[in-house]
Amino acid sequence: MSRKIFVNLPIKNMERSQAFFKSLGFSFNPQFTNEQGACMVVSDDIFVMLLVEPFFQTFTKKPIADATKTTEVLVCLSAESRAEVDALVKKAIAAGGTSPNPPQDHGFMYGHGFTDLDGHIWELAYMDPGHVQG
Repeated sequence: MSRKIFVNLPIKNMERSQAFFKSLGFSFNPQFTNEQGACMVVSDDIFVMLLVEPFFQTFTKKPIADATKTTEVLVCLSAESRAEVDALVKKAIAAGGTSPNPPQDHGFMYGHGFTDLDGHIWELAYMDPGHVQG
């Protein structure tokens, strides 16, 4: 059975967050998107639920972490090339995000990332298929 993953992230402003991720090329499933939550489609099996903080809070009794001050999770997405990694980081920065670290080049693996408008860190990684052990 193929599993799907739904990463739930608290956000402050729905319109601003959707505009940011749309500018990076992501789409949203309108069937599961409203003023409280938006279902961002990453792939056929990966989705990110952007949930405004009051709605996110209904799912947990714990306080919501302020991702601009603390880090609970690093979201890492694979990329098809080094160029795709760099292009997505460039788009994120142009849309108001920041880059928390310089690119990391390990020869067989290349990574870089961005911080979104709510402080969540998104890493992007390209791994040369010729170096992956079968």
